[in-house]
Amino acid sequence: MDKTILIRSIREKYEGIQQVLHERAKRIWAATEARQIGWGGVTLVEEAIGMSHTTIRRGLRELQAGKVENLPQQRSRLPGGGRKKTDELYTDIHAQLDALIEPVTRGDPESPLRWTCKSTWKLAEELTKQKIPVTHNTVRRLLRGRGYSLQANRKTREGEDHPDRNAQFLYINDQVRRFLHSDQPVISVDTKKKENLGNYSNKGREYRPKKTPIETNTHDFPNKELGKAIPYGVYDIGRNEGWINIGINHDTARFAANSIRRWWEEMGQHRFPKATKLLITADAGGSNSHRTRLWKIVLRELSNDLRLGITVCHFPPGTSKWNKIEHRLFSFISQNWRGQPLYDLATIVNLISSTTTSKGLIVRCAIDDTVYEKGIKVSDDELEAVGVKKHDFCGEWNYTIDKQIIR
Repeated sequence: MDKTILIRSIREKYEGIQQVLHERAKRIWAATEARQIGWGGVTLVEEAIGMSHTTIRRGLRELQAGKVENLPQQRSRLPGGGRKKTDELYTDIHAQLDALIEPVTRGDPESPLRWTCKSTWKLAEELTKQKIPVTHNTVRRLLRGRGYSLQANRKTREGEDHPDRNAQFLYINDQVRRFLHSDQPVISVDTKKKENLGNYSNKGREYRPKKTPIETNTHDFPNKELGKAIPYGVYDIGRNEGWINIGINHDTARFAANSIRRWWEEMGQHRFPKATKLLITADAGGSNSHRTRLWKIVLRELSNDLRLGITVCHFPPGTSKWNKIEHRLFSFISQNWRGQPLYDLATIVNLISSTTTSKGLIVRCAIDDTVYEKGIKVSDDELEAVGVKKHDFCGEWNYTIDKQIIR
């Protein structure tokens, strides 16, 4: 039975009978429930009804010794009798807990737990130092009673919004519509996360015979002989097709441009034989950053080689997840190789090439063994010679490099 359902069932039974049971009878009932559950029963019953685990274990000992029938009937305590609960003895314990858990907003920023893991053991230890002797079980009960739970980080904040953020989204959408309407290619580009090659664990799970997981290396130290893979993706927005260029050394602007060139030679020119221009949507950073001078140089070279005018529209900083390639191509590649060690380049090529979706996604892949130089400097004169035409709206993010007329 599901743990949550079981706890709810125990709590409902206890609430129905506790009014007619005295203290000892409650202890025996709780012990009986815990024994019936088996391993972990004491913890479940404690969580369900709030009775101390020591009390439940005492009841188990009485059941085991057969003392239930032989013990004289004990009277119920008068209202207010018995040991007081911790939060009744120490009325400020909730405020002290809040101060330890949220020291910046609710308590002293010099809290001793400011830079430590706030486990129930550490919280109990610190409260004891503050003259409030409690156990970690009591701390856990108090936290749950106040609505606290264990939670992981969630990536939701994107930093400060640029004033032209939404307007840029609308502008990109308008440009894409215009190009697609005139049957001109529109691509979304980006570099996927670098992957170490070798017998390393990969996130995700896959079906295998029971108790036969794929055994991988304990540590993820890079293998210098196998190296790493740098997948640069080109996604054709209009045709739902993708190209992945697997680099093996550096993610540079020239590598990005060469990836687009290979997509055009292998797929693009056959899909768009009458194309005269190309629209590229890209992130604001990385090898295809709008601030990178070399990116503009290689775009001029690309325009000359493909004989296409090239327009580039960058997404605002911190909004890369809106780039189509992220959720139309990369996400499905990650799903396809989940739980699979990426032993070598051949493994990556096969896994990427076999990626499909119910909507007909086609993906092709190849290895790029070119050695790309890092740190290439571009002078002002070289940049000026490119002939970048900035658009009237956000010219830093939106610009065109017209194809040159060859006489």
